[in-house]
Amino acid sequence: MKTGIQGIRIRRATAVVMTTSAVLAAGALTAAPAQAATAPSIVAKGGYVMDDATGKSLYTKTADTKRSTGSTTKIMTAKVVLAQPNLNLDAKVTIQKAYSDYVVKNNASQAHLIVGDKVTVRQLLYGLMLPSGCDAAYALADKYGSGTTRDARVKSFIGKMNSSAKSLGMTNTRFDSFDGIGNGNNYSTPRDLTKLARSAMKNSTFRTLVKTKTYTAKTITKTGSTRTMGTWTNTNTLLNSYSGAIGVKTGSGPQAGACLVFAATRNGRTVIGTVLASTTYAQRATDATKLLNYGFAQKV
Repeated sequence: MKTGIQGIRIRRATAVVMTTSAVLAAGALTAAPAQAATAPSIVAKGGYVMDDATGKSLYTKTADTKRSTGSTTKIMTAKVVLAQPNLNLDAKVTIQKAYSDYVVKNNASQAHLIVGDKVTVRQLLYGLMLPSGCDAAYALADKYGSGTTRDARVKSFIGKMNSSAKSLGMTNTRFDSFDGIGNGNNYSTPRDLTKLARSAMKNSTFRTLVKTKTYTAKTITKTGSTRTMGTWTNTNTLLNSYSGAIGVKTGSGPQAGACLVFAATRNGRTVIGTVLASTTYAQRATDATKLLNYGFAQKV
């Protein structure tokens, strides 16, 4: 009788072991996809990715740490201009010597605007977003700020940038310049810049600007003749290297390092994100590519 009971116990124990093994095996099978979706390692000190449609966070790396943003600041510059009531994109702005003096003094990126030329607001926006022209940024701030002096108008424009940031819930952002050449108090975070880009991309003109690879501007000179400014090339190399890339803006600087706010659409889904303080222009593109691939691999 004891032998029979022991036999039953042994069979039950064997069944339990087999069942447990089966469960463990099944667990290993289901764990494999999660392992395959391991978050990538990036060189940039900060990174963030979200699903554009839902706003769901897909990746974070020190996403709320305040950092210098370089020319990614110009996303807000363009957004403020495009938000102006009764905006006329064909309105002409006369290029002032102060704009060219500014870029020379700061050794800044420029659209090579020529003093005395009459350039449309649309052309200035292309000069702002493709070659990252700080001269174009200055012209736009001077045009759309309020005040009787240039300094007052620029201060007013930067105030509009900060008001817009506040309205978007960019709680870790502060602008003290119209182009990212800050005065010690110009900073944001990967999460905040992604929020900004997501909002800016709702504007059709902005979307057209940031996905344009090259643009040739023809302007009116101070003598009334027509001049071809040359061709501006977009500094965002992802537009050429990443399938589905649609924008949005590069940035760089001694404190900022190499920065990139990026977006891409595949199969009707848009992923948008930011990397700050990468090491080189090539590396920021590599970091962004990794994050886009990871973002598209996530389910939302």
